[in-house]
Amino acid sequence: MSQPVKIKNALVSVYYKDNLEPLIRQLNGFGVTFYSTGGTEKFIRDLGCDVVPVEDLTGYPSILGGRVKTLHPKVFGGILSRRNLAEDKAQAEQYEIPEIDLVIVDLYPFEETVKSRASEEDIIEKIDIGGISLIRAAAKNFSDVVIIASKNDYGSLHTILEESAGSTSLEQRRDFAKKAFNVSSHYDTAIFNYFNQDEELSVFKQSEQKSSVLRYGENPHQKGTFYGDLDAMFTKLNGKELSYNNLVDVDAAVALIDEFDEPTFAILKHTNACGVASRPVLLEAWKDALACDPVSAFGGVLICNQEVDAETASEINKLFFEVLIAPSYSADAVEILTAKKNRIILQRQHVQLPSKQFKTLLNGVVEQDKDSNMEGPELMSPVTERKPTEQELTDLHFANKLVKHTKSNTIVLAKNKVLLASGVGQTSRVDALKQAIEKANSFGFDLKGCVMASDAFFPFPDCVEIAADAGIAMVLQPGGSIKDQLSVDKANEKGIGMVMTGVRHFKH
Repeated sequence: MSQPVKIKNALVSVYYKDNLEPLIRQLNGFGVTFYSTGGTEKFIRDLGCDVVPVEDLTGYPSILGGRVKTLHPKVFGGILSRRNLAEDKAQAEQYEIPEIDLVIVDLYPFEETVKSRASEEDIIEKIDIGGISLIRAAAKNFSDVVIIASKNDYGSLHTILEESAGSTSLEQRRDFAKKAFNVSSHYDTAIFNYFNQDEELSVFKQSEQKSSVLRYGENPHQKGTFYGDLDAMFTKLNGKELSYNNLVDVDAAVALIDEFDEPTFAILKHTNACGVASRPVLLEAWKDALACDPVSAFGGVLICNQEVDAETASEINKLFFEVLIAPSYSADAVEILTAKKNRIILQRQHVQLPSKQFKTLLNGVVEQDKDSNMEGPELMSPVTERKPTEQELTDLHFANKLVKHTKSNTIVLAKNKVLLASGVGQTSRVDALKQAIEKANSFGFDLKGCVMASDAFFPFPDCVEIAADAGIAMVLQPGGSIKDQLSVDKANEKGIGMVMTGVRHFKH
């Protein structure tokens, strides 16, 4: 079983014919007999190579509008016959079945058809039957058969055959089989997920074909891999490869900036914002975001939602940072920002992001809908005697966007669409508020007249009292505690306002 296998007969039937020609010409030079169907048969013949139509082998034409072409014992017998078994060889000779040593097959573009929003009829027709069967059969019999299930492997096979005079080793065939089963399993997962959009079957299936090996995981002693197509989402203009921690921060940054329409800059460390500001001009947004916490900004991940010009780039260039993300950059900005070779400069492309999130948990996987809710002023219900002003409603909306994307328990303080401070990841909401107040005071921010947002309800009125004593004028919380009225009463007693949204934004 371990001896090299010389290719004598090949079945070739592909949807995509890109870069197929050199391989066909090479196989023809080795004297390989081709069996093929439809458009691929014509392609091979047009290259001046002899080809046997599959119909001539099987004695049956392509039927049912092309749905049945290769599903025949003379095809599958030639692929699945075990060359070392006398019984198989005898049956193959009895029924005049040629041994097929190479199968080159790809699959109808099911995922591409779904993405194109085609009709269900068109989508169903792109569910490949013959192709997937040929791939599985050839991969199963890798002891004797080479399977090429992707155009990405044409070049690899060409190199192998060139180096070994038209033969392949068992190890090489096994490797191609592994790749083929990856293709078939991914294809079946895509089909299942299409049919299970209503999630009636509570089954978890995900498949990503592209991957990037990371320098390491969260820490140097951990291995890390990103599964997905980063190149589709970002054009890297400068810098080293993104690390595991970079990716986690970039994910948090993208989720946060997508909440904003007006020019906004955000600075994040360990997935939490340490500086955010919205301004009519991006340069001012950058300056005000940096002023929130210039200490934590060092080594951070920066993101904005407008083109970075040269003036803004010059200001950003004064800070040491890990990653900068923007939808575009002026040519002068690129020249400024790429002067330091290790800093990562990413230009974001428009990519539809998943609506679900999942991660491993205990001995399984947990999945949930993304938190896509955002409660603006129209969904803020005043519950106190003091009602919010228009400016306070604007600031509450701003703070609510931030609190949604900050680690719980969290409190966010904001004023004039600028983050003043936040209390992050505390085991007590009181501690989160005290942390935010202390931090704001340490940078000299005046909290008088600012607003406060909480990711969850107040079980006791202590946070309201502390906030009022610090000068905070208006509070946003989801409500939902059986003791909500105590917090409302305390706000009225202290002369500050409160709105409730009815929506909690925990982030763990």
